[in-house]
Formats: sequence, structure tokens, C-alpha cells
Amino acid sequence: MKVLMVGATGGRAGLVLPELLKRGITVRALVRNEQRAHAARRNGAAETVIADLADPASLRAAVSGVEGVFHINPAFAPREADMGVAMVEAAQAAGVRKFVFSGVIHPSISAMSNHAAKQRVEDALYRSRMDFTVLQPARFMQNWAGPWREVVEHGRLPMPYAVTAKFCWVDYRDVAEVAARAMTSNELGYGTFELCAPGMSDGLQLAGMISEELGRLVEAQQIPRESFAASQMPAGPMREGLTRMLAHYDQYGLPGGNSAVLRTILGREPRSTRQYFRELVTHPHLAAPSTA
Repeated sequence: MKVLMVGATGGRAGLVLPELLKRGITVRALVRNEQRAHAARRNGAAETVIADLADPASLRAAVSGVEGVFHINPAFAPREADMGVAMVEAAQAAGVRKFVFSGVIHPSISAMSNHAAKQRVEDALYRSRMDFTVLQPARFMQNWAGPWREVVEHGRLPMPYAVTAKFCWVDYRDVAEVAARAMTSNELGYGTFELCAPGMSDGLQLAGMISEELGRLVEAQQIPRESFAASQMPAGPMREGLTRMLAHYDQYGLPGGNSAVLRTILGREPRSTRQYFRELVTHPHLAAPSTA
């Protein structure tokens, strides 16, 4: 089976690539430029294609000759929803059999543009007549890899929202395993699945976990969301979308944390936030820059 994969060189979606490879999938990586193409091939992609998610014509060429598509939207991108819908339409026109979409938990939260954009992609999939699997993961634990150096060196867990805001979490490695299973079997066909580790945690609880794993005090610290957003993204729609998301998080957090679906699919307990932090402590090379 040959699959077109979006995000093969990404810090999150890139975790799907080895899961596909271990199941015998031939991966064609969709990339933005030749530098990314080289990275994708180094990571195990058999083929690469340079395409632009904002250019439907390039997507039609990219999906030619593949049986499956793994797609993840670039969060906060201008016309993010249009990109996802264009990929669905290109895949349908090319006769793609299986489409796995990595979206987001609660796409109905219209106040956050990166959530609402996924809803249109889901809608396009449900009308496509392709065999679809929609994954709705909670907030990625891997987002903590970015500030990990500050945690270790300065004992601060920075967050651009209230330290008492509670969030549901998921280790994207668990999502990647589910995505690969969905692509290579029929068990998750025509399904939409919320993927969460058990429970919710706020910043104070997370800092407590890290303190215990490091053996020294780490304090959760709220930082200004505007300056954080400016440090992550250039001025414009992407930064505005990130700032709106952080404001929503500040007031409401991200509710969820029911792990029944993910546990059932994996046949084991999902990785927990404590396990993730323990791994960062023992394997600090896993920490890498993050933008969310």
C-alpha cells in the first residue's frame, strides 16, 4: 500500500512515519521544498513530492497513484480549512481508498480558529464517500518539549494562560499508532475518535509532577500571552489565531480526558503526562523547539 503523508518531517505528525513503515506501508511524503524532501527520505519515506497545500493543482499531482492519505492541517495557517478540504477533494477525485485525518478534539469550539477549521475538513470527509478515519486528539504532550530547557535550567514551567486552567492531554506517539492502525486495517474505518490520556491537569499539577521527577522544585509561571505569541509567529492571521486560542485557554482550559476510546484502540493504557515528563528527565534529547 502506498500512502501520501502530510507532515512527515514535522515534530508531531512525523511520529506517524515510523508507525506506517513498521507496518509495511510505502510512504510518499508531501513536502514544501527540497530540503524537507531530503529530511523525509532520510527518515524513511520512499518517495517525496513537493507541493503546496494552498494549490489544489499541486495536490492533484501529489495524490496520483496512492491508495491512502494521512493528512494534518498546518494550524493557524491562513485558509487552513480550505487546504484540508482541497486535499480531501483531490484524494476523492484520484480514487484514493483510505483517508486518515489528524484533527483536534472539540472542533466545534468556534472561538478557536484552529479548532473550527478542522470541522470543515471533517464535513468534507463525511461527504467524500472515501473510507475515512477522523482522529480528534487532545493537546499534545510534546508541546512541553519546547520550554523544557527553561524548566531544567531555571525551575520555571512557563505558560501563556492561567496556571489553574485544566487541559486534557495526549502523547502524539499514541495518536501515531492509532493513525497507522487506521490506515492498515478496517477496524477504525468510517469512525471519528476522541483520543485522550486519562484525566485533566493544570499548570500547578504539571509543575508538581515535574518537581517530583527532577527531584527539585519547579514552579508554574504565567507569562503574557501576547509576547509569547509574538515569539512564536510573525504578525498576521497566524499570530492572531494563536492569541485567540491562548485567551480561550486562559478562561476555559481544554476539557476532556476520557481515555476509554484510546485505551480500547491501543489495548493498553495510554501514556500519561507523568510518564512523558519522566521520559524527558531521563532522555533530555527528546526535547526540541515547539511552537504551541
